[in-house]
Amino acid sequence: MIHENLLLIITLFFIMALLYLISQRLKIAYPIFLVMGGLGISFIPGIPAIVIDPDLVFLIFLPPLLFEAAWESSWQQLWKWKRSILSLGFGLVLVTSLAIAYFSVALIPEFTLSLGFLLGGIISPPDAIAATSVLRGLDVPKRAQTILEGESLVNDAASLTIFRFALAALLTGNFVFHAALIDFVVLSVMGVFVGVSIAYVLYGIMRYWGGTSRIITPITLIAPYLMYLVAEQFHWSGVMAVVSGGLLLSARSSTFLNYQTRQQTREVWATVGFLLNGFVFTIIGLQLPLIVQGLEEYTVGEVIYYSLLISALVIGIRIVLVYISFFVAQFLSTNKSSLEPHPGLKFSFLIGWAGMRGVVSLASALAIPLTLADETTAFPHRNLILFLTFVVILITLVLQGLTLPLVIKWLGIQETAEQIPAQKQIESLRLELNQLSLEHLEAHYSYEIEEYEAIERIQAQLVSYLFVTQKTLLSKDQGSGLVTVQDLYRKVMLELIEVRRQGLGRIKKQNRFDDDILRAKEKELDLRAGSLVTQIAHLTLTYNW
Repeated sequence: MIHENLLLIITLFFIMALLYLISQRLKIAYPIFLVMGGLGISFIPGIPAIVIDPDLVFLIFLPPLLFEAAWESSWQQLWKWKRSILSLGFGLVLVTSLAIAYFSVALIPEFTLSLGFLLGGIISPPDAIAATSVLRGLDVPKRAQTILEGESLVNDAASLTIFRFALAALLTGNFVFHAALIDFVVLSVMGVFVGVSIAYVLYGIMRYWGGTSRIITPITLIAPYLMYLVAEQFHWSGVMAVVSGGLLLSARSSTFLNYQTRQQTREVWATVGFLLNGFVFTIIGLQLPLIVQGLEEYTVGEVIYYSLLISALVIGIRIVLVYISFFVAQFLSTNKSSLEPHPGLKFSFLIGWAGMRGVVSLASALAIPLTLADETTAFPHRNLILFLTFVVILITLVLQGLTLPLVIKWLGIQETAEQIPAQKQIESLRLELNQLSLEHLEAHYSYEIEEYEAIERIQAQLVSYLFVTQKTLLSKDQGSGLVTVQDLYRKVMLELIEVRRQGLGRIKKQNRFDDDILRAKEKELDLRAGSLVTQIAHLTLTYNW
């Protein structure tokens, strides 16, 4: 069990960090590197096997990963492309599960339809984390990023529900379609109700009684588990509870997070998300030898043949269905104002090719119980399903992940005309915020501006900055790639901060100042540099004088 291999797990976390650094150097998405690294580690002689209790997989990994994905999603963008996201999230998962179910029954001897639906529910959802890690830094339309992230939230819920019903049918031997449909609606709706209710309670606590990162950050870490466990306690959808609750708290986060709590919460969640994702991706590679050893009924050649055909079906059917789903989104648009135009063949192919499988698929496969309900009969074809899942994840991650940048370059997709470039949005937002600051300063501190040079300098900086920003917005050619005055300003400021940081390092060695004073100054430089870096990376819309 996991707790018996604590040293191995800690070592794996260290290796994960090293593999991540190498992947950044080679500019390869880290999930690909971690899977291959885990596979390589598994062949080292003497490496003990990590056996994960299926009952703990969903509980440990899924709630925080789903919550983080929901937290990072933009409700505004999700709502804008809601029809495309829903048609992909529900329709694509359902059709893919059906296709995999019937195809696997025809392909694999003694493979039942229930097992086919179980396999379909496992490998039908693409993994947004793998896709976004590959797409990060590439010139991809905003619509594509939003649809991939939003689709992931919806199809995780849909596929896990299919998995849940298929597993129940196998364990109990009983499945009635209309009853399952009613149960699906009930558990989904009630799951959303639980998630939203708990989110509102936590929102009230964090807004009116919180205030410090020591309270708010732990609450955000507890929230996904609380939502998931309460919903599952009543046999409702814990996945829907976490997703809906995460979206609500994310949308209201600006009202209960200040700059300190926001920064610390973001960093904590980035670390937690990386560790959990990295561990699961590494486990994907580590599990293969154990799975192969359990394939007693099949030869390795047979299961590889099955895996390749199913992988080809998964990739092919997604590319076709993505193109069709955008027509469905058009059909669902009730008026011109809500019309989602079909993005065309190139855009559809990009979305289809970005459908890599990952964390949710593996977590679902590992959650298959070892035995049936009688606790004595081994679960049929469990290791085969695990092997098929592993190969589908491996092929889609490696093949599609490594070729996706080339596909993007080959397709040459441009941002749509209605999407304002990110840099222009940042400059416009900064202009408005600085204008508000100047108006507030002149309205409330007119006397102080006249009397105190320090306050007058603040006004002069704001006026100067407004002048430069307005001039840039009026004259800048967005497609030219020229360095703006703001870009130059941030470059110079980062260099000056680095000069100060080096000077601080020399001063530390002289023992002329107390350590707490030096740490405070170091933190001040870190915050200043972080603000400038996030502006350059377009990750946070902040303004800086």
